[in-house]
Amino acid sequence: MGNITIVGLGPGSFDDLTLRAVREMENAKAMFLRTRKHPTVEYIEKLGLIFKSFDEEYDTLSTFEDVYMNIAQKIIEAARIEDVVYAVPGHPLVAEDTVQRILKISEDEGIKVSIVSSVSFIDAVIGSLSIDPIEGLKVLDGLQIKEQKLDTASHNIITQVYNRRVASDVKLKLMEQYEDETQVILIKAAGVPGLERIEPMPLYEIDRAEWVDYLTSLYVPPINKKKRYEFEDLISVMERLRGEDGCPWDKEQTHESLKQYLIEESYEVLEAIDEGDIDKFCEELGDVLLQVVFHASIAMDRGDFDITDVTDRITDKMIKRHTHIFGSDICDTPDQVVDNWEEIKKKEQGFNTVTDTLRHVPKNLPALMRSYKVQDKAARVGFDWDSVEGALLKVNEEIREFLDVYKSENYGKIEEELGDLLFAVVNVCRFQNVMPEFALNGTTEKFIKRFSYIEREAISQGKKMEKMTLEEMDALWNAAKMNNFLKSDKN
Repeated sequence: MGNITIVGLGPGSFDDLTLRAVREMENAKAMFLRTRKHPTVEYIEKLGLIFKSFDEEYDTLSTFEDVYMNIAQKIIEAARIEDVVYAVPGHPLVAEDTVQRILKISEDEGIKVSIVSSVSFIDAVIGSLSIDPIEGLKVLDGLQIKEQKLDTASHNIITQVYNRRVASDVKLKLMEQYEDETQVILIKAAGVPGLERIEPMPLYEIDRAEWVDYLTSLYVPPINKKKRYEFEDLISVMERLRGEDGCPWDKEQTHESLKQYLIEESYEVLEAIDEGDIDKFCEELGDVLLQVVFHASIAMDRGDFDITDVTDRITDKMIKRHTHIFGSDICDTPDQVVDNWEEIKKKEQGFNTVTDTLRHVPKNLPALMRSYKVQDKAARVGFDWDSVEGALLKVNEEIREFLDVYKSENYGKIEEELGDLLFAVVNVCRFQNVMPEFALNGTTEKFIKRFSYIEREAISQGKKMEKMTLEEMDALWNAAKMNNFLKSDKN
């Protein structure tokens, strides 16, 4: 079993090679280069050193992931026989995927790995552009740009802009946050005398540069105004509004004072869904999100928790309650998922009885929705009718019991019997997979539309509704129903 020494070749100039790097390569029993496409290779050849490169891997394999894994495995295979020197562009620990793979595999197999540091391409870019990383610096991989997150408030250096196709991918990703005219800088062979090329240009032009190659990186400066705001921006705005010089109204709000807004905004989301208005839906979801951030800001000021605690808890909950995805449980149907969720929830919250789960249904829910959820939880342990017919018989029973008391002056009993009747109707809704809250809202909306028809017809006939008889209004009501039927029939 041999050892692996990984050598950094620097950004491109042989002047940046360290003495140790040269010594390790000169004494190597077996030396490999990730690629010959690096300016320092010419100097290595002048030294008369023998090496093997992996450029052919790039031509025979379809993805960079496959290329990097194949290279790493071949280095490990060679190290099982003798000591190996593996040389890579730049610094071995900066944007070098093959090195990270080698480190992981070698740790599993007990192979010793030594790193010979060098100047990285980041050092070269910083030097060429005279930027200070203390202001914030993020390094991104051009080949993985679709999965990575930009930081518009920091300096961004995007490496591995190998060709115009990669440059196009990078451009499209950047245009999600930056304006097309944003001034960026393409840098080729940073720090390499005679080869370095630095060219400022608008963002939209970066994939038009024909000279882009494997030595090219892109620098994107910090900007003040983003093209699109993100979650962190909303948090920053709220901090400003509730800060020392912030908005008087926002600063005086409490959890209690905001309760009505959370309810209102939630219902406006439901309305947007019903209307099928996607733009309104997006906007209303933002209003609900604002309420979440608002409450978290108030809690942070009180020292209770902050927005990260909120996202941490919900993420942790989703992982723990989806054990069929993040664990070993098996759930093949939606019903099995719900049952599994409920069992996990019982254990988490220390519920010892079914009654505990019923009492846990929030009292602040709309009454129809709360009764539906309570009935559903009871039904899960078998306390339920065998069919909807049983539920319908219960409705008839409750109607009869109401008829027995409705003419009395016992208003407490009247309220009780009406509650029983409503509860029985909710049971029927549950058997039919109909949410009673939505059903009643739909009927209320239908009533408004038909009433509007009556009023319009009355006005067109020169009548005031207050002066009309019930029979006249009822006739118009039936006309409204027929009008609605005809429209539905045409559709």
